[in-house]
Amino acid sequence: MKTRIGFFDFTGCEGCQLTVMNLENDLLQVLQLVEVVEFRELMSEEVSEIDIAFIEGSITRRQDRERLQTIRERSKILVALGACADNGGVNLLASNQDVASLRQQVYASDAEHLQTFTPLPLHRVVKVDYRIPGCPIDGQEFLAVMQALLLEREPELPNFAVCVECKLAEYPCSFDYGEICLGPVTRAGCRAICIEGGDRCRGCRGLVDNPRTSPYHKVLEEHGLSVQEILEQYRIFHIGEE
Repeated sequence: MKTRIGFFDFTGCEGCQLTVMNLENDLLQVLQLVEVVEFRELMSEEVSEIDIAFIEGSITRRQDRERLQTIRERSKILVALGACADNGGVNLLASNQDVASLRQQVYASDAEHLQTFTPLPLHRVVKVDYRIPGCPIDGQEFLAVMQALLLEREPELPNFAVCVECKLAEYPCSFDYGEICLGPVTRAGCRAICIEGGDRCRGCRGLVDNPRTSPYHKVLEEHGLSVQEILEQYRIFHIGEE
């Protein structure tokens, strides 16, 4: 019997699921080895048991929490798919404001009917077995994690900083252009795609394990940046604050 997998979404843009769908030929090869039994983007069916559940989005409502717990109960393995599921993502910017007033700003007259709370990453509600970081995820990393799980191996995420990928690709340093970049402390695995596109690293993949913060502080001093300025950048994806 093929491995049964499902994709689920909570509060988010569903960009991570679209990344999976955009894998096209690579995805078709994966589908020869697995059976997709739930995926709202593609089908309406539901099943009672799932081998691997990939879940996108953060938890923002009581019914979200209950639904996530139900998915956890019927799934052997649960994978947080993308930044919103992994660390709360940009949704957690809501934590800097009063929930009631924010709800009123967003939903206006419907606010009293849409009872939300400060967004939570999945691991604050249920046990998460593995995670695929990023906003959105990297398609090739998704395939690598999938392959490891199908082979019953532990998926491994890169444990070095985005700066390494940036240097290998010989991209110019964002700091030299007056940009505040989180590449020195953010987990690699994205192939420095934002730098390649002319942007800077905003930390969507979260902190690398045991980041070397001392050299980073030196970089900040060299470019006249304060700790407060860099903390503001951390808050975009709420990394390092849990």
